[in-house]
Amino acid sequence: MATATSDLFIWSGTDKNGRQTKGEINAPSTALARAQLRQKGINPRSVRRKPKPLFSARKKPIKPADIAIFTRQMATMMKAGVPLVQSFDIVADGLENPSMRNLVTTIKNDVAGGSGLAISLAKHPRHFDELFCSLVSAGESSGRLETMLDRVATYKEKTEALKRKIKKALTYPTAVIVVAIIVTGILLIKVVPQFAETFRSFGSDLPAFTLFVLRISEFVQKWWFIILLAMLAAVWGIREAKLRSVRFAEAIDKLALKAPIIGGITYDAVVARFSRTLATTFNAGVPLVEALESTAGAAGNSVYSKAILQIRDDVTTGATLYQSIKSTGLFPNMLLQMVSIGEESGQLDEMLDKVANHYEESVDNAVDNLSSLMEPIIMSILGVLVGGLMVAMYLPIFMLGSVI
Repeated sequence: MATATSDLFIWSGTDKNGRQTKGEINAPSTALARAQLRQKGINPRSVRRKPKPLFSARKKPIKPADIAIFTRQMATMMKAGVPLVQSFDIVADGLENPSMRNLVTTIKNDVAGGSGLAISLAKHPRHFDELFCSLVSAGESSGRLETMLDRVATYKEKTEALKRKIKKALTYPTAVIVVAIIVTGILLIKVVPQFAETFRSFGSDLPAFTLFVLRISEFVQKWWFIILLAMLAAVWGIREAKLRSVRFAEAIDKLALKAPIIGGITYDAVVARFSRTLATTFNAGVPLVEALESTAGAAGNSVYSKAILQIRDDVTTGATLYQSIKSTGLFPNMLLQMVSIGEESGQLDEMLDKVANHYEESVDNAVDNLSSLMEPIIMSILGVLVGGLMVAMYLPIFMLGSVI
């Protein structure tokens, strides 16, 4: 049965003490909005649908960070003994993102209609992946939903923190490269032609390096729009090809692991994510084979996703987790040792948690040190691009001065 869509209503009325109060509430209709307010002890005097602005802004997308905050809020309230449906109401009232508010209200309506939380979440695979739903389902089955939501919230928070660290690592060099390209383009299109006009009055032969730069400038002036379109098309094409082609995605992921400086951070992040995901699912009581399958989907790197599926197949045939991980040749010795200790002692989830903490800290330190590592390389690139252009432009003037 389809659930009714929720709208935002503006209301005013009096509370239990007779004081005037007003606010906003989500409800499928005016009648249900009034009923919800009465349940909260408010006597509604006026309830009307909130008007949409004339120039309505574009819908804010739901980000993974929003889902992490939502999970933490739900876990906190359920641990405090607040009923599930009431928890949804409280969370929805405090959300500023309309898209996220509608999502929470839709899930609440499904749960209030008799569906399980995991089933209700699974209807929104774009925001709640298979791993998330599996963990919630395990919590519902064991009667420990509040504990499981707390673990899922911790997992999501640590995963999002790791993503932010990697983005932070990539933002600085990317921004510098983009600025360098823009500055070089402006010099070639606007500055070099002015020097070219001056050089034509010299009447003497120009140095080879200057002639080379002038030809580049003429080419860029003639085709700059096509070059810009080609660069944008290349970025879009790479993004689409990674989404649609498995082989291309694998090639990009391999390149990311082998890239200088960034490759080490990517490797540590993948190991941390593998350890964190497997520890969380295994601790939730999910069987190891199913846990490995969920971990493969959350690996974030197709090379390691294939390796984890291979580990799952080996475990299915009777091999130990230690032997299966070692046979891939992709994981560090520290992880192998901790897995071996965990299997022997029966504390696999704790050992994997320790590995995840170690590699998350390693990523954090690497990101902090990245600026000092990248600074000389970036300065060299800027020096070659901008400095080379300036030398090419002033070289004929220096030669003219030496002749005089």
